[in-house]
Amino acid sequence: MVKPATRTRLKPAERARIDEIFARFLSAEDDPRTELAYDSPYTLLVAVALSAQATDVSVNKATARLFQVADTPQKMLALGEEGLIPYIASIGLFRTKARNVMAAARILVDQYGGEVPLEREALQKLPGVGRKTASVVLNELRIEPAIAVDTHVFRVSHRLGLSTGKTPDQVEAELMTVVPEPYLTRAHHWLILHGRYTCLARKPRCAECLVADLCPSRKLFA
Repeated sequence: MVKPATRTRLKPAERARIDEIFARFLSAEDDPRTELAYDSPYTLLVAVALSAQATDVSVNKATARLFQVADTPQKMLALGEEGLIPYIASIGLFRTKARNVMAAARILVDQYGGEVPLEREALQKLPGVGRKTASVVLNELRIEPAIAVDTHVFRVSHRLGLSTGKTPDQVEAELMTVVPEPYLTRAHHWLILHGRYTCLARKPRCAECLVADLCPSRKLFA
């Protein structure tokens, strides 16, 4: 459970460093978005749920076909679990995900008239929707400034000296206190994209990094 954030008091030099990091991310991309394909809160929810332990590329490949036939909870229920599986069989944990997608669709139809509830508590009660999935949905739709911590965010946050947390929840809590408030709704995407394309796990591309001079880890990869 992540406790509500209280802003961390940082030394002026550290505050300036962090401000500059996010100012540069902003200058490079002022409206970062998920790379998952979606056109409604429901298709976003399904895509994010399917993306656990899978790449966005693999999910988009599957949902490109799936959403042509089932882009609402009602249509998903009509498709049925056995009908859903062939569309997502290329994605990891597809049987568990299929069960959860169908169970969530049933709840959405029965309890919410087929609409996705856009409150964290309600979202996290849906099968297959944990804190991370709810955070991605709420943040992507600009409903809540949330930072979902995946492997990319975890790695980049440590390398940039934004967090020392040992768990995703700890990292999330720390980020919510040190990321400048104007950038909170976009920090999640900036950190993911930076980790996906520049600050790679094995061999970060420091020479191409727009915040390399502000990174305390750069010397480790020189």
